Amino acid sequence: MRQSKVFPKTKKEAPKEAESINHKLLVRAGYIDQLMAGSWTLLPLGWRVITKINQIIREEMNAIGGQEMLMPLLHPREIWGETGRWGSSKDSPLGAKEIMYQFKDIRGREFALSFTHEEIVMDLLRKNIKSYADLPLAVYHFSTKFRNEPRARSGILRAREFMMKDLYSAHTNEKDLMEFYNKAKGAYSKIFTRLGFDFKITEASGGVFTTNRTHEFQVLAKTGEDTIFYCDQCDWGQNKEIFNGKASGKCPKCKKGKITEAKAIEVGNIFPLGTWYAERMRVYYTDKAGMKKPVWFGSYGIGPTRVLGALVEVSHDKKGIIWNPVVSPFDVHLIELPGGDAKEIYEELTEAGVEVLWDDREAGAGEKFADADLIGIPVRLVVSDKSGDKIEWKRRASEKVELLSLGEVIKRR
Repeated sequence: MRQSKVFPKTKKEAPKEAESINHKLLVRAGYIDQLMAGSWTLLPLGWRVITKINQIIREEMNAIGGQEMLMPLLHPREIWGETGRWGSSKDSPLGAKEIMYQFKDIRGREFALSFTHEEIVMDLLRKNIKSYADLPLAVYHFSTKFRNEPRARSGILRAREFMMKDLYSAHTNEKDLMEFYNKAKGAYSKIFTRLGFDFKITEASGGVFTTNRTHEFQVLAKTGEDTIFYCDQCDWGQNKEIFNGKASGKCPKCKKGKITEAKAIEVGNIFPLGTWYAERMRVYYTDKAGMKKPVWFGSYGIGPTRVLGALVEVSHDKKGIIWNPVVSPFDVHLIELPGGDAKEIYEELTEAGVEVLWDDREAGAGEKFADADLIGIPVRLVVSDKSGDKIEWKRRASEKVELLSLGEVIKRR
C-alpha cells in the first residue's frame, strides 16, 4: 500500500487528554480515533492489526471445536429478566443494571445493548438442544460489547464500547465442562504466547457472571491497572481482589516459590458457570435414561481491542510502537529516498506475498524515518542513491543496518 494514500496521516503531537501510552501512540500513528470518552474508531491501520489478532484467536478457538457465528447486540429486557441480571446488584447477586445500557423504544418496550451474551446463548440452546446426543457444544463470535464504565480511561484499554471474542460451551455434566474449561485455558495460553505476551493466569472473582472463582489472563505491564500476585516457581496466581496474603511470602500451592506482586493488564477471562443459567432459564437436555437435566455452561472471553492496547503498552520505545510481526499491519515499511526507485521493489515484494507499506510521499528523510518508527512495522527497508542496487534492511527494535539484495529481503522477511 502507498503511504500517501493511507488515511489518516500521522500526528506530531498526542491528544492533550491522553495519559496512557497506547492512547498517545495509537492516535499519533493513525491506528485509532476517539469519538468520545470510551468510544473508538478502528482506523485502517488499526483494523489491519485487529484482523490479525482475531485470526490468531479464531485459529485456536477452531482447534478446540468452537463454531463461529454472530449474535445480536440489541436484547429485550425479558431475556435478562429470566436470570435477574436486568436488576441492580442490590437486588440480585449477579445484577448488572449498573453496567448495562438500558433504554426504551418509542413504543415503551425495554431493551439493553449487549455487555455479554450468556442469556442469548442459553436461549439458543433451549430452542435447539433436545438430548445428550446434542452435547457438548461450543460456539463463539466476535462482536461489540457495551459497558457503562463510570470512568473510561487508559485509551482503548478501558472503553464503553469495545470488541470481544466470547466463546460459550454447553455440557451434560460438570466433569465434561471442566475438561473443556481446561482446554479453553490451554487455547488462551497458546493465543497469548503467539502474541508474544509475558502473562500470568490468576484466580479471580466472577463479578456479574458467576459466584464461582474464575481465571484471568494478565499481561505483566508496569502501566497495568490490575495488581496480581503469583508464584515465581509454579502456576499459582491470584488477583488482588481475592488475595489474602503478602508479597514475598511462600506460595500456598507449591510451598517452595516466593509470591511476587506485579502490575498487569487483563486481556482474557474464563468462567465455569455451572447450571446456574440453565436452572433459571429452564434449559434442559434428556439423558440416556430419559430424565431431564440442566445444561452445564461455561463462557470464555478475550478483548481484541484490549489486546491491541496491551501490545502497545508493553512493546514501544520513545520513538513509537514496536509491533510483533504476527500482528503488524504490514511486514515491511519501504522508504524511498532521493536517488532510489522503489516502485519495482514494491511490486516484486507484493508479488512474493510480502505486505508492504511504501512511503512514496514527497517528504524528507527525517520525517519518513520518524513516521516509520512511530508506526512500528518490524522491518524498515530503504532505497536510495547510497544503497546502489542493494536495499538497506533494519529491524525496528535494532540499530543494525544491513545491505541486502531483493532476493535476500524476500527470504528474510
